[in-house]
Amino acid sequence: MTQNNALIYVVGIGPGDFDMITPQALEIMKSCDIIAGYEKYIELVKELVPGKILFYSGMGQELDRCQTCLLFAKEFGKSVALISSGDSGVYGMAGLMLETASGSGIEVKVIPGITAANSCAAILGAPLMNDYVNISLSDLMTEWEVIERRLKAACQGDFVVCIYNPASKKRPYNFKNACDILLKFKKPDTPAGFVRNIGRCEQKHAVMTLKEIRYCDDIDMFCTVIIGNSSSFILDGKIITSRGYKIEYKSEKKIPSAVH
Repeated sequence: MTQNNALIYVVGIGPGDFDMITPQALEIMKSCDIIAGYEKYIELVKELVPGKILFYSGMGQELDRCQTCLLFAKEFGKSVALISSGDSGVYGMAGLMLETASGSGIEVKVIPGITAANSCAAILGAPLMNDYVNISLSDLMTEWEVIERRLKAACQGDFVVCIYNPASKKRPYNFKNACDILLKFKKPDTPAGFVRNIGRCEQKHAVMTLKEIRYCDDIDMFCTVIIGNSSSFILDGKIITSRGYKIEYKSEKKIPSAVH
C-alpha cells in the first residue's frame, strides 16, 4: 500500500560541478529515501547524500529505471529522487517518468537544473543572447532525416544552434555531416565553440569558426557545441550574439552621482 511520503522527484543535477547543483535540487536529494539514476550520475552525487539507498543502471535502461522508481514509491512507500544531468526536462528523464507514473496515483515533481546549453554558453561568452534552438544529433530515437530537417529549419530562421550529443564512437560522422548542412546556410566564419566535460576537472573549451569546428577532432559525446547566427561575433576570445543594443565607444560614460 502506498504511504503518504511516497513521491517521485525528477531532479536536474546540472552539468557536473557541485557548485552548479541548485540548493533546491540538493535539498530534495537529501530529503529522499532513495537516489536513482544512470550509474555515472550516481557516482557524481553519492558523496553529497551519505546513507541514502542508491539505485543505478546503465545507458539504455531508462524505462526500467523509471518503472523501478515507481515500484519503490507505490509498493514500498518510499520517496525517490530520479536524477538527470543538466535539466531533467531537457533530454532528461522527466518526460518518461511522468508517462510511466501516469494513472498510478503517485505524484511526480520535476526539479529544474542548470542545462548544458546555459553552462556552455557562460564559458564561451554570451552566444545565446538572442533566439536559439537545442538540437540533439543522436539518431538512436530520432531519425537522421528529421534531425537534418531541424538543422535546415534552424538555419532558415537564423537561430543560434546549440548541439547536444554531437558525436560518438558509433556515429562519428554525425557532427561533421551536421556542419556540412549548416555551412550551406551559414557563413564559414560564423562564430562557433565547444565545451568538453563542463564543470569537471577535465573541462576544456575552444572558440573558432564554423568552418574550423567542422574539422575539429575533439568533438564527442562529452561536448556541447554552440554555432552562432548572423549577428554573432567574437570579441576578446568570447562569442557574443548581438541583441540589438546600440553601443557607443566614442566618449567615456560618467559614473552616476548615486554611486559616489
